[in-house]
Parts: sequence; C-alpha cells; structure tokens
Amino acid sequence: MGVSSLIAIPSPLTTSIYLPVKSPNLYTKKLGKMSKIQCSLSVSSQSKTAQFDLKTYWTTLIGEINQELDRAVPIQYPDKIYEAMRYSVLAKGAKRAPPVMCVAACELFGGNRLAAFPTACALEMVHAASLIHDDLPCMDDDPSRRGQPSNHTIYGVDMAILAGDALFPLGFSHIVSQTPSDLVPEPRLLRVIAEIARAVGSTGMAAGQFLDLEGGPNAVEFVQEKKYGEMGECSAVCGGLLAGATDDEIRRLRRYGRAVGVLYQVVDDILEAKTMKSKLDEEEKRKKGKSYVAVYGVEKATEVAEELRAKAKKELDGFEKYGESVVPLYSFVDYAADRGFSFGESI
Repeated sequence: MGVSSLIAIPSPLTTSIYLPVKSPNLYTKKLGKMSKIQCSLSVSSQSKTAQFDLKTYWTTLIGEINQELDRAVPIQYPDKIYEAMRYSVLAKGAKRAPPVMCVAACELFGGNRLAAFPTACALEMVHAASLIHDDLPCMDDDPSRRGQPSNHTIYGVDMAILAGDALFPLGFSHIVSQTPSDLVPEPRLLRVIAEIARAVGSTGMAAGQFLDLEGGPNAVEFVQEKKYGEMGECSAVCGGLLAGATDDEIRRLRRYGRAVGVLYQVVDDILEAKTMKSKLDEEEKRKKGKSYVAVYGVEKATEVAEELRAKAKKELDGFEKYGESVVPLYSFVDYAADRGFSFGESI
C-alpha cells in the first residue's frame, strides 16, 4: 500500500478491506503496518462515523440488477433461444461482479445508479455470453458452471452458440434504448459502447481465449489479463465514463479494474490447487496450463496475488478526494483476495 498507514475499526461484518489513511481526514504520511478495517470508514475525528456494510451494499445491488436483467431478457419468439439466454444471464450463484463494479465506479464520481443500470445489465449479458462460449467443447470444454450444467449441456452446442451470439448485441441495444438521456449525454454512451466492444473483441477477451487454445511458453500473463482482466477493467471504466470521470481518472480505473479481474482468477486457481485431493490428469493439465499456479506453483501465484492487490489499491489512492465513496471499490480488492463472505444460495 505504498507509504500509507492503516487503521482498524471493528464491525460485525466478516469481510475485511484495507484502507489507506491520509490527512486531514484521518490520513497520515507516516509509514505503518497493515491492519484490518471491517468495512467501515471514519471520515474525520470531528464527523460522524459512516458505517459501510459491504454485504448489504453488494446483495442489494444484486437484487436490483437481477430484476433489471429479468425485464431485459423476456421470453419471446424464438422461445428456445431466449430460454438459453436467460439460463445463463439469470443463473443462480452469480455474484454480478461486473455490473456491481460498474455501479460502484459510477457512484464514486457522484453518478446516479439509475444511469448505470442499463450498462451494468449489458456487462452481465456480455459476461454471460463469454462464459457460454468459453464452456463449449471446442473451447474450454467445461460441462458445468457454478455447480450447474453449462449452457450447452442443457440446450446443446448449437443453441448455446446462438444464445451467446444474441446476448452480445442485446447488451449494446439495451444501453442505447434504456439509459436515461437526461442522466447520461450521448457522447458518454458512445464511449461506453466502444469500451465494451474493445474489451470483448479481437484485441481483448477473444485474444485471450485464442492464446489459451494455442498455448505458448510465455502465455500465462497475456491469457490472464485478456480473459479475466479485461472484464474487470471494462466494468470499472464504464462506470466512470457514465459519471463523467476525467481522462486521468479513467486511466486509474482501467489499471485498477484489470488488476482486480486478474487477482480474482489467480486466487481462484490458488484455492482450487490447495483443495485438490489428487493430481490433475493430462486433460486437466492442458486446460489449466495458462494459470499462474499451473505454470509457477502456488507460492509464486500467491506472490502475484499480493502484487495485484497492492497495485489495485495504489490506483485508488488517486480517488481520496471522493472520501467514503471509494470504499466499495476497496472492498472489491479485498473480497477478490480474501473471499471474506459467501453469497447465499438465493443470490
């Protein structure tokens, strides 16, 4: 966390986030050790303590986003395609990290979450589409997703491809048709659409999937950044664009979101490796060959995770003038690293 010191404030939540402390709002330039702060932030010693409940913030947003997604992808003709689309978009257990990060970034700069919801839903559609395609037999060949059968396992490969193909343009259409024009000027919407198109295109997530399939001795960093970092980067950037963040702030969000996206996947791989009861067979080795754990081992992957955590938080230092509005973005970093609380089955 650079030269920032940290304070610890108790809270009933189990999720911990680490926040920098700098003057005059309880901030000091003295070097200090890391201590846990339980999702609450004291703005100053003279002001009221503002309690931040990460679990409530996140789960409340998930409920609102699920309602928006349900309306955005109704069953209509041809029914089977829409059923397949809804199966993945409304999947149980989805944490909705891309849309929640988008909303949090928008609110950081004073934006209205109603302005962010259409883009947040579009990000979840795009994310769901990418997962549908990633799971296909010709790609990662995964029969399950979040403990449930993959889309193609239920609806067949042909219908899964069509569902993914349909979700991408539906996301763009939803942004254009549903974003309140009085809250978001058209030029900002155009930048949002261009950002999402860049993230999922041939230089973004598609490039990561390509190299994941093709392999290569030094592919792991590129694959991780493109397959997983792009979604985090795009989500944070879109929220900032909707709220009118400056170019410098967008660059910070870009670096922050990418670091968080890769961090989440690296920690996933570490947790999986630590709970593995038997050695991977040859096919699993092939599939996992582009993870830091598979290439470098758990110890090195853990070092990478700590570096990513520090990098993401360093970028947030530039948003200190926004006060407690930045707290949700800090929470993403520590949730990605620590997985401090779990979402209920109904979410």
